Amino acid sequence: MTFVSKITQILNNHKEVLTDLPREELIRHSVENREVVVSKNGALASWTPCESTGRSPKDTYIVRGAAIEKDIDWDSPNNIPLAPETFEMVLEDALKVLEGKGKLYVTNRVIGADSRYALPVRTITDKAASALFSDNMFRAVPEDIKNSIFWGREFTLVALPYDKMDKKRYDGRVRKLADGTASDLIVVIDVEKRIGIVYGSAYFGSVKKLMFTVMNYVLPGEGILPLHASANEGNDNELALFLGLSGTGKTTLSADPNRALLGDDEHGWSDHGIANFENGCYAKLIDLNPAKEPEIYNAIMHEDDYLNHGALVENAMMYPNGCFDLYDRRLTENSRGSYPLSFLSNIKKSSVGPHPSRILFLTADANGVLPPVAKLTENQAMLWFLMGYTSKLAGTETGITEPVSTFSRFFGSPFMPRNPEVYASMLGERLKQHGTEVYLVNTGWSGGPYGVGKRMDINVTRAIVTAVLEADLGGIEFEEDDLFHIMVPKSFPGVDSHVLHPKNTWNNHQEFEKRARQLATEFSNYFNKAYGNKNIDSAIEACCPGK
Repeated sequence: MTFVSKITQILNNHKEVLTDLPREELIRHSVENREVVVSKNGALASWTPCESTGRSPKDTYIVRGAAIEKDIDWDSPNNIPLAPETFEMVLEDALKVLEGKGKLYVTNRVIGADSRYALPVRTITDKAASALFSDNMFRAVPEDIKNSIFWGREFTLVALPYDKMDKKRYDGRVRKLADGTASDLIVVIDVEKRIGIVYGSAYFGSVKKLMFTVMNYVLPGEGILPLHASANEGNDNELALFLGLSGTGKTTLSADPNRALLGDDEHGWSDHGIANFENGCYAKLIDLNPAKEPEIYNAIMHEDDYLNHGALVENAMMYPNGCFDLYDRRLTENSRGSYPLSFLSNIKKSSVGPHPSRILFLTADANGVLPPVAKLTENQAMLWFLMGYTSKLAGTETGITEPVSTFSRFFGSPFMPRNPEVYASMLGERLKQHGTEVYLVNTGWSGGPYGVGKRMDINVTRAIVTAVLEADLGGIEFEEDDLFHIMVPKSFPGVDSHVLHPKNTWNNHQEFEKRARQLATEFSNYFNKAYGNKNIDSAIEACCPGK
């Protein structure tokens, strides 16, 4: 019996299967099941076990089947293979657990706003809040879904966030913990069977990122470039993409009341333009300032009857009076808010748009040595796309407590499983075809490294972004930084020229030079390790810092 038949049998025989409940009913069930607590303003607060305050990359796997063997970059530490027989065990156990649950919640949604390549996904879970999250984040099934290239290739997601695997049963098959026992949680994708399982991870982001990893695998095979990016569109119909890892500002900077938001995290770039994958946003909430980030704040904190609200606030401090303290980081640095796009004041309802005129690569440089803005030539853009440099910020992964320099290819390595040349070549082709300009924007530190300098003021960053998207930059002079090989402007609208050159903001220039060379060496070493045998064009390699 196939897994599809097994699941169908379980759903047909189960005493209470609740399929595609209205959003209000999912909210009601989440509260009545005591999965969430209603806050003073009507949002729904939830808290996870300590092992589920972020993603679990070391427990995230891809089933290593023959059909995808050559497509996946198994050299990447993020692509951890799982033996097919182990997956069969996990699936068997998960289905047994489902059978024993008192209620099952099923949602039928799609990933992708362009119905020509919307991927149908059925989520099955025992938790109403997980179903509500899928309703927030995934899109309604369009009327013309039968025209999708993925029609008939539905993906199934089984989410058991609070159940744990049998450690003894999986000893030697999954990750071994520090105490010598096997891990009891797993997030796993079987591309060939078109099924994903979240087992033991209560972090809502595990559900979201599993499905977007699936899209990032299947779309290139259909000639569509997936991007870990947010997108918005101005009144002139010019579209901008923001690429960056979690915590670099994608959600914050793209939620602009003067520009219509398509989406804040994942998009596809096809021959027809840009399309959002999702229906909602999953924003970091730590230190959320209503004055500096009003769109996100209002989406979460507006007052409404809880049955109409339904924003999920995950792992934020809430006092007995129902008020949140978003500056309290004792629970985690990675408090999150999930809400529908419709909660924002200015969105493009279709979530589709034209080809981008400008792309912004966002990096949060904890070394404090990169300028707040630089322009990238085509080869420089390809290099920074391959490298995906940022500083991994506290809380986005379990165990990360302060920023660490990291390189994440395509600004989303954990979710981009294919061989790197596939994504790189697709971006290069599109930059050439559409004449898209690329800028590097540093949302990290200035005046010194983390612990010494200060985080870039969001208002300065917003001024830079506004200028990139709206100003005529044709008259600006740029000079190449000899170490980092990026084009630094001599002046820039709305920005103090003193700040444009990071060395000026340091008290100790020798320390700056030392730190800058250290980072450049990290770039060079990583490039050699990750791409030394990947046949990267020498002109692109020459743009690598430290070379």
